[in-house]
Amino acid sequence: MLLITRKQPYFEQWQEQAQATQLEPVQKVAATLGNHLKGLLAYTTHRITNAISEGFNAKIQVIKSAARGFRTFENFRIAILFHCGKLNLYPL
Repeated sequence: MLLITRKQPYFEQWQEQAQATQLEPVQKVAATLGNHLKGLLAYTTHRITNAISEGFNAKIQVIKSAARGFRTFENFRIAILFHCGKLNLYPL
């Protein structure tokens, strides 16, 4: 499914002008934005990002590297739940 919004023609016009400048840094930015246009337009329409899942992934990678390997997947899973699950360890 191709996401087309009212903003897309403005971007395409800007991208053509940016490519015509023959300034390599401007062309590089225009190409990068063009490659990510679908996601950029989706964000401007829905205002939703994957920042929370990226944050969890970063935290999991830190847990994984700090342990330098787990003997079993279950131990790895427990460490993730312990650090990311905001577990309350105080007795009731």
